[in-house]
Order: sequence, then C-alpha cells, then structure tokens
Amino acid sequence: MSTGPELVTLHVWRTSRGALPRALTRMAVDPGRLRALPGVRFGKLLGTGTGTGFGPGDADLTRWAALTVWDSPVAAAGFDGSPVGRAWARIARAQARIDLRPLSSRGEWSGQRPFGEPPGGRVAGPVLALTRARLRARRAATFWRAVPPVAAALREAPGLLARFGVGEAPLGWQGTVSVWRDPTDLVAFAYRHPEHRAAIMRTPTEGWYAEELFARFEVRDVIGDRTVLGWVTDGDPATVKGGGA
Repeated sequence: MSTGPELVTLHVWRTSRGALPRALTRMAVDPGRLRALPGVRFGKLLGTGTGTGFGPGDADLTRWAALTVWDSPVAAAGFDGSPVGRAWARIARAQARIDLRPLSSRGEWSGQRPFGEPPGGRVAGPVLALTRARLRARRAATFWRAVPPVAAALREAPGLLARFGVGEAPLGWQGTVSVWRDPTDLVAFAYRHPEHRAAIMRTPTEGWYAEELFARFEVRDVIGDRTVLGWVTDGDPATVKGGGA
C-alpha cells in the first residue's frame, strides 16, 4: 500500500521585470495562504534560477514556483480558483503546471517528510528529480565552488528535458529541478557521470548540508507553456503525458 501522496503539483509562473515588486509581495504574503488551502498537506513558494549555474548569481527574478502536496486531485483542481492561484495568474505572462506522482524520497524539508514513503515502481516515461538542501553557512563557499562542473555537465546530459534552480530565503536554502525523458537517463547522469558522481562522493566528507532531500517523481502531465520550464527538447505538444507505473 502507498504511504505517500498520489498527487504533487509544481506550478511555475513567468512574470515581467516590471512585476517584480508584486511578485516579491506575493512571496511574502502567500506562503501561509498556500499551506492553508483546503487539501494541502505541504506547500512551498519558491524563487527560481536560470539553470545555467545553480549558484547565488543564477537567480531568475521573472520566474516563480509553488510546489504543493495534495490530499486528492479534487483538492488540487481548486488551486487555480483559489486566492493564491488567482493572485499569481494576475501578474503572470505565462504559466505551466507539472502533475507528479512520488516514486522515491529521502531526507527532510523544514523538518518534514513531505512525500511520505513512496512505493516506487517502474515508470516508462518522463521523470522529475528534485533536490533540496539547507547549506551549512561555514561550508557554503566550498559547495558553490563545486557546483559549476556539475551544472556544465547537466546542460549536455542525454535525455534532459528541462532544468532550473529553486530556492527559498535565505540564500543557503536551495535546490534543483530537472526533468528527464526516461528514468535510465536520470540514473545515468546521477550515478555514472564523473562530475556528478564526484560531487556525491564529496557530500559526506564535506558536510555541506544541514538538511537535505532528494525525491523522484513520475511526470503524469505537463500543462501550459513549456517554455516557462526552460524545456529544451523539440516537438510541439503543449501537454506531455507521463508513462504509467
């Protein structure tokens, strides 16, 4: 029996630079309102990065995201009509939503295990990988120096569909989102690519993280404007269906 949620959504909005003051207001006001929506088990509003470097200078001040864990698809369907959803839609130039089913999750986020203990299972289509960490202040500089080779390798990774950084305030709370055509492509990069493997091997000895989480999801649907996600593949469907478990 599954002990994890059946539905997680990642909403992503593209705004204009002129809308930055309003976006920052939303980031200050909406975190609590998001968590208070009916059917929300866990919710985070996130800033994003361009995905070119995943470092402090990588911030994209025209793209924002909400990661939400829902009790049910019915509850998730109410997001667009909620005060939070309507507020972001008013300032967005474009938007996209990824519907996700947790496959695996290790670690904690703000002291919680938001995706429970997913049952795993085989997936025949796209998958999304989420990494999230709270850096130890005294180790942050060493961590940021280790990032560029991994980011450069990720850009050229076979099967990569989209990538971008995500983060919370303060600066040391950061993460990455990457979408892959197939689980084998994700595994090949995560465990066989030399730059990424070297970073993994350094993590226990360097002690970079005060808290960390690594999760993998089946991509069940991608709805909206994929350019908001930095989609790098060809093909023209605005909606991409994920594979079955």
